[in-house]
Amino acid sequence: MNEAVFSQIAMLVLLTGLIVWMGFIVWDLAKKSQAGKFGTMALFTVLGAGVVGFIIKTVLVEIMQI
Repeated sequence: MNEAVFSQIAMLVLLTGLIVWMGFIVWDLAKKSQAGKFGTMALFTVLGAGVVGFIIKTVLVEIMQI
């Protein structure tokens, strides 16, 4: 296994872990603040938009081969 393959695998695994951890943090924040169903949905929508933007950017870069 060369460095490029290791870096790609590590990036995928660690980035997935980070996204899951951020989801847990948002859920915990909603729970502790007693946000309710609407507030929890709003938190996940607004704070999750950054993750969705990152995923869209990654897909576009792979498609366009930049």
